[in-house]
Amino acid sequence: MTLLQRRIATVRRRSASRGSVTAETAAMLPALMIVLAAALWAIQAVNVQLECVDAARAAARAAARGEPLDQVRDLARSATRPDAHVEIARDAETTNVEIAVDVRPAWGSSLPAVRVSASASAATEP
Repeated sequence: MTLLQRRIATVRRRSASRGSVTAETAAMLPALMIVLAAALWAIQAVNVQLECVDAARAAARAAARGEPLDQVRDLARSATRPDAHVEIARDAETTNVEIAVDVRPAWGSSLPAVRVSASASAATEP
């Protein structure tokens, strides 16, 4: 086989597989979109987790100072989500606050929720 025949055969092989990259990309796009959506959902859950941690700390400090528990619950809900589940336990020595929120992606309200929670403790002031 001469050099010219080899080059012609190489060009023919390249043109035969020319559209395969486009077809493979089109087949992978739905899977890439699912991975992207899952990553965005995970980022949203981490963001809500950080909100819960901050709200639990602030609520524990407020409850330890002796503020009314209804106001402390309102404070915690205003720092996270209105539907947050807030539990406060205050005794003579410590004050414990636990906050839990169910996180669903904005684009998939029918998907199951991921429960995110945080807790904080503070020494109760006399």
